[in-house]
Amino acid sequence: MTVGYGEFRLGWKSVFASALGIGFGLSPLPFYTIGVFVAPFMQEFGWTVEQIMRGLPILILGALIMSPVAGFMADKYGVRKVVLTSIPLFSLAMMSFSLNDGSMSIYLFCWISIAVTGAGTLPVTWTRAVNSWFMKRRGLALGMSLIGTGLFGPLAKIFAATLIEQFGWRFAYIGVGLLPLLIAFPVAWFLLYEATDDDLAFDNDKKEKSEINVLGGMTASEALTDWRFWLIGFCFLPVSFAVGGPIPNLEAMFSSKGFLTSEAIALASFVGFPSVIVGRVLGGYLLDYFWAPAVAAIILSLPALSLFLMVQPDLSLTIAFFSMFLLGLAAGVEYDLMAYLVSRYFGQLNYSSIYGLIYGFFAIGSGFGPWVFARSYSATGSYDTVLKISAVLFIIGALPLLFLGKYRDFVKN
Repeated sequence: MTVGYGEFRLGWKSVFASALGIGFGLSPLPFYTIGVFVAPFMQEFGWTVEQIMRGLPILILGALIMSPVAGFMADKYGVRKVVLTSIPLFSLAMMSFSLNDGSMSIYLFCWISIAVTGAGTLPVTWTRAVNSWFMKRRGLALGMSLIGTGLFGPLAKIFAATLIEQFGWRFAYIGVGLLPLLIAFPVAWFLLYEATDDDLAFDNDKKEKSEINVLGGMTASEALTDWRFWLIGFCFLPVSFAVGGPIPNLEAMFSSKGFLTSEAIALASFVGFPSVIVGRVLGGYLLDYFWAPAVAAIILSLPALSLFLMVQPDLSLTIAFFSMFLLGLAAGVEYDLMAYLVSRYFGQLNYSSIYGLIYGFFAIGSGFGPWVFARSYSATGSYDTVLKISAVLFIIGALPLLFLGKYRDFVKN
């Protein structure tokens, strides 16, 4: 058997459950679908794009607080208990948007509620279970488990747009809210488990067993005093802004450049499928064979070109699709890269707690990015200035990762 791939024989169930759980969780679902609700809200309530996008900073501030809590709970009580509690509560919170009567206060409260209830569906929980099964092919396993954001996020956008067209936006929010409850929850119930000593009793690969199942690593307090923690956080802050800022604004962005509504939706969806999927799998595969910071520096620098292309006045449909593909690569590698770096530089002992803390940096950038993009458009009538700034931010965030140095070894002999 090829070295490392035997891990999938035992760990595929948790990878599959995590792909669905993350894909229908807090990270992609409200983020990818908000764009299609902009027009109905503007028409019915008279809200501006900037007002509608205020929900994302509220969401991210909530996630910033709750992601370390969810990570701590996963480390202390186990992943299953956290996600199986969070999923149904998150579904109900998503459906609560349908009750809005035009009150901005209620609208923003709904965003707070999904942040609190959905924190357990963030990658900080699911990836702990995946890591417990994998050592040699951890990068690929993480990429496959995080593929759900690129696959189900865009599909949820199309699903929501179809429901809005056929039944109205209120019914659409109910439909979107049911997705985690009807799909992710039963799969997690039957398939998601963290590995135990007995599970990892490989017949032919005792070395893999000993390497995977040692929960060595740093405590959260130790990580907070480590310069690598702050370097990773610093890098993901501008990158998450540059990735997260454009995505919810893509429909409006391409419409402002003269593209048809159908073309704008197709371009926005292309960020997730297939480009994010390629980024997830390719990035994860490369992480198993090459030094992760080098892989990150290259892949996270490429989207700078895509954003510079998008500011061109004669942007063609072909170039627009190419730009979305490059942007999707970065969106595809960010989560699994962050998970991989945490596991390699801080270990498994308090993995979810540390990941939850670093996720806070990512949350700030991706949460405020869409609002800043929308505000820039409201002020100038164009997205070009903020796109140019974001292109530079990709470079600023990607290159310092090269200073992380060699991986740490937490395996105890």
